[in-house]
Amino acid sequence: MTSTTTTRTRFAPSPTGFIHLGNIRSALYPWAFARATGGKFILRIEDTDLERSSQEAVDVILQSMAWLKLDYDEGPFYQMQRMDRYKEVLANLLTSGHVYPCYMSVAELDALREKQMAAKEKPRYNGTWRPEHGKTLPPVPAGVEPVLRFKNPQSGSVVWDDKVKGRIEISNDELDDLVIARPAPLGQVGTPTYNFCVVVDDMDMAITHVIRGDDHVNNTPRQINIFKALGKEPPVYAHLPTVLNEQGEKMSKRAGAKPVTQFAEDGYLPDAVVNYLARLGWSHGDDEIFSRAQLIEWFNLDHLGKSAAQFDEAKLRWVNAQHLKAMPDDELASLVAQQLKKRGIIADERLVAICALFKDRCDTTVVLANWVAKFYGDIQIKTEDLAQHLTDAVKPAMQTLVDKLSQSDWNKATIALVIKEVLSTHALKMPQLAMPARVLLMGTPQTPSLDAVISLFSKDEALKRLKCA
Repeated sequence: MTSTTTTRTRFAPSPTGFIHLGNIRSALYPWAFARATGGKFILRIEDTDLERSSQEAVDVILQSMAWLKLDYDEGPFYQMQRMDRYKEVLANLLTSGHVYPCYMSVAELDALREKQMAAKEKPRYNGTWRPEHGKTLPPVPAGVEPVLRFKNPQSGSVVWDDKVKGRIEISNDELDDLVIARPAPLGQVGTPTYNFCVVVDDMDMAITHVIRGDDHVNNTPRQINIFKALGKEPPVYAHLPTVLNEQGEKMSKRAGAKPVTQFAEDGYLPDAVVNYLARLGWSHGDDEIFSRAQLIEWFNLDHLGKSAAQFDEAKLRWVNAQHLKAMPDDELASLVAQQLKKRGIIADERLVAICALFKDRCDTTVVLANWVAKFYGDIQIKTEDLAQHLTDAVKPAMQTLVDKLSQSDWNKATIALVIKEVLSTHALKMPQLAMPARVLLMGTPQTPSLDAVISLFSKDEALKRLKCA
């Protein structure tokens, strides 16, 4: 944790629920910016909410980032392991007069808020215990453990140029004195609160750019004032618009958002998800499909979108399909093998060729594995497909096909010649023969070219299935 002029960004999730695509976008952009500028990307786990934080949620964060290949240069740092450092900084602020103890009870605060709301005023702490020159503070009540409040400036404004929202100015008289440490016995420092911990972390970790969701905008002026009280310049801020779900609501687990790890299970490619997520709030002209390397080459903060982006799984599947088609066949086969293994299927040397033949029809590795599995196990044939395509008129041709294939060499070119001979002998057009053959071989009348499909079966297995006619 050393000061540097190098770009330093961070992702600082709270492990209070399983991370979804809306959350992980706040990791992608700072990661891409760090990589684009030759900087450092830091992972920090903000786990001070002990009641809601869980190790399981931390594990999903780490698994999600590993799957998406969002590698971090430092961390993960855990806030709960940094409590001594926070208390040290709090003690210094207490000594310098930027922080003071407040003995107002919860009941007094509630009564104050009710009175303010009745008067149609903004509920806020009224500064009862704020020390001022010439002011006499109330006597310290017995048995009350004080909170520590930050002595917010009472004049002037907090101004910053947000890389997404533009210039933002908040008058200091809109901000009350924030609680930055929970109650503690007199002479001790209580557990620090979120806004304070974030500032100390960003200061110690020399963060230069904070790229996060716009639900944090209201925290920013308070954090900037704490930075200045510590004698530090705040980082550059970029507050990202919300990601909405397909119903137009804020994406959340409660609203049915899937954990990032589920997309891995569902057969999406990490580079495709990165591509799709990057376009949910950032653009490079009209480019829709791009590689991870292109994202890093092109990424900057000047083309971040200002409007909320809406998740569309159909669009994600389309993006995934483009990446799947472009992937080298051997790499794709390795991923499909993992999907097959879950089903108890161990593929053989045909797998690469099968994937190459069928990948243009697929949008996930699960869908591709569904096709591949037909070569390695029993298939279900619908009665209506047999009735429609395997008519009495075509059965003699199917028998001829079986007879000729049983005598032929087993390669695509020879099989194509056999099919051509059968069509000529029985005066059939290709669909009349191909569709029933496909139903018998694959359980569906729609497949790639018949000669290519037949050649990928063993000779015995192909003849066995076709003899069902």
